[in-house]
Amino acid sequence: MAADTLIHDFELPFQLYDVLDTETLCTHPKFAEHNKATFDAVLDTAKKMATNLFLPHNHLADKDEPQFDGKKVSMIDDVKVAFDAFRESGFIAGRYSFEDGGMQLPETVLTALSGYFMAANPSTTAYPFLTSAAANVIMHCASEDIKNAFVPRMLTGDFTGTMALTEPHAGSSLADIRTTAVKQADGSYRIKGSKIYISGGEHELSDNIVHLVLAKVPGGPAGVKGISLFVVPKYRLNDDLSVGQRNDVHLAGLLHKLGYRGTTSTALSFGDADDCHGYLVGEEHFGLRYMFMMMNEARIGVGFGASMIGYRGYQYSLDYAKDRTQGRIAPNNKPEDPATPIIHHGDVKRMLLAQKAYAEGGISLCLYGSNLIDRINTCDDDKRRAELKELLDLLTPVLKAWPSEYGPKANDLGIQILGGAGYTREYFAEQFWRDNRLNPIHEGTNGIQALDLSFRKLWQNNGLGLQVLTQEIEKDMAIIVEPDNHSPQTALLAQKLQPYMAKLQAVLLQITKLLPTQEAITLTGNAQALMNIFSSVVVSWIWLRQAGKAEQLLHAIANDDNEQDKQNYYQGKLQAAKYFIDWELPSVSRDIDLLTNTNSVCTDMQVEWF
Repeated sequence: MAADTLIHDFELPFQLYDVLDTETLCTHPKFAEHNKATFDAVLDTAKKMATNLFLPHNHLADKDEPQFDGKKVSMIDDVKVAFDAFRESGFIAGRYSFEDGGMQLPETVLTALSGYFMAANPSTTAYPFLTSAAANVIMHCASEDIKNAFVPRMLTGDFTGTMALTEPHAGSSLADIRTTAVKQADGSYRIKGSKIYISGGEHELSDNIVHLVLAKVPGGPAGVKGISLFVVPKYRLNDDLSVGQRNDVHLAGLLHKLGYRGTTSTALSFGDADDCHGYLVGEEHFGLRYMFMMMNEARIGVGFGASMIGYRGYQYSLDYAKDRTQGRIAPNNKPEDPATPIIHHGDVKRMLLAQKAYAEGGISLCLYGSNLIDRINTCDDDKRRAELKELLDLLTPVLKAWPSEYGPKANDLGIQILGGAGYTREYFAEQFWRDNRLNPIHEGTNGIQALDLSFRKLWQNNGLGLQVLTQEIEKDMAIIVEPDNHSPQTALLAQKLQPYMAKLQAVLLQITKLLPTQEAITLTGNAQALMNIFSSVVVSWIWLRQAGKAEQLLHAIANDDNEQDKQNYYQGKLQAAKYFIDWELPSVSRDIDLLTNTNSVCTDMQVEWF
C-alpha cells in the first residue's frame, strides 16, 4: 500500500456493510432517500478531501504551530483551505435533516467518513468536529431564539464551536468550577471566570466562535447540581443576527501540547471588563446534563480518533517494514544472501499484528457504538429503544477509554518497528504517538471512565445495560457456531472467550456484595482492573463479529483466483482476531485475581510512603 493510503480500501465497506449491515437503515423513513450508492459517494468525497487537503499539511502544522502576537492567532494557510473545503462539503451538517440544511446521514456513516480526516490530520479536523458537536447540544437543548441565532451558521461553518469546561484550579472536578453567571433584566447573563485547555478557543478560521460555557448562577445548589450551561459568542449578534461587537471574551494565551499542535489550545478569560454576555441553554442548574450530550458524542469521537491515529501509524510502519531490509532468515541466512525485509522477522510480525488488533478492534468497536445510536433513533419499540440506550450508556466509557489506551500503544509499536528512524522527526511515527497520547486525557481521563463504569454504568437500572450486552454477545456467538455459517475457526475463538465471560460475571457478583460495605473503597484503586476485564471481553466479542463475517466471506470466494486481495484481507482479519483472543485476552487473568481477592494495595498506600 502507498505511504499516503489512509484506510485500506476494503476496511470501511467491510465494517459498514458486512459487519454492521448499515444498508438496512435505509428501510427506515428517516434514511429512505439514501442507499449504498449515496453512502459510498460521501465516503469517496471524504477520502479525496482528506487525502488531498488534510494529509499534506499534517506534519507542517505540527512543525509550524499556531502563534499569538498579542492581538490575533495566526496559523499556516493550509488549515483554512482544508477547513473551508470541509464546511463547503456540508459534512458539518451531515447528521441534520434535509429541512435544516443537513445531509440526514446515519451516525454510522458519519463516523466512518470522519475516519479519513482523523487519520489524515487530527489537528485540523478538530475545528469542524467540535463545531458539529457544539451545534448538536444547542439544537437539542436551547431555546428557539438561541438555535435560530447560532445553529444555522455553525452548520455551514461560518461560526465554529467549542466546549469550555475546565478551569485551572478544578481540572476534571467540575463541581469546583468558579465561573459565574449573573442574570440581567433582559434575560441574558454576565459571565465571569477563566477556562483552560479549550481546543479551538481562538483562531481566524470563522466569523465567530461559539463557546459552550459551564458556569454557576449565584444562589444555586452546591456542586454539580448548581452548574448551568451558556452560549457565549466571541462576537455578539445584532438585532438582525449579523455579527456585532466583540464580546468580553479574550485569549489569555496559547498552550503548547505534546501533540495535536495544529489545534489551538487556549486559556480564555471571560468578563475581565464585566461585560461578557452569555445566553442560558435550557434551564438553570441543568448544564451538566446538557453538556454530557456533547461529551458522550465527543467520547465516541475521541475513541474513534484514537483508533484512526493508531491505524495510520500501523499502515505507516507496515509500509516501512515491507521496504526496510535488515538481517537474514534461515535457510537464506548466509552472509552472501541478500538482506530480508524486516516484515519477515517474527517479532516484527508480532508488533504489526498487535497494532492491527488494537486499531481495527477500536475502529469496529466505535462503529458499533455509532450504529447503536442509529438503532436507537430508528427503533419503534419503546422497550427495545430503552434497552439499546442502556447498552450505549454502558459501553460509552469503553468506547472512549479502550481505543485511547490501545491506540497510543499501537503507535508506540510503530516507533519500535522503525527502529532509530522511529524517534526522529524526519519520519512521522513519533508524531502519530504524540498526537494520540492526548486521547487518554481528552473528554474525561481513562481513570474517570473506569470509575464511571465501576460505580455507575454497570449497575444503573438494575444492570439492564449488562443484561442487554450479554444477550447481544450470546446471540452473535450462537450464529457463529452454526455449521451453515462456515466459520469453524471463529467458533473455536468463541469457545476461548466463554470462560472469561463466566469469570467476569463472577467478579461482578463479588463486587455487588462489596459495594454496600466499607471495602468498596478498594474499587477506587482497582477500577482500572475492572475496566481491563470488561473492555477485553467486549473487544474480544467485537473481534469475533469481524472474524465470523470474514470467515464466511472467505468461504464464499475460496476458489476464486481473481479474489486474491480479498482473500488476503479476510485472512488478515481472522489472524488478528486469533492474536487478540490468544495473546491479549488472557492478560486480564491478573486483574481477575486482584478483584477476586479484593486486593487493596493501591488504596492502602499512604501519602507519606511515596
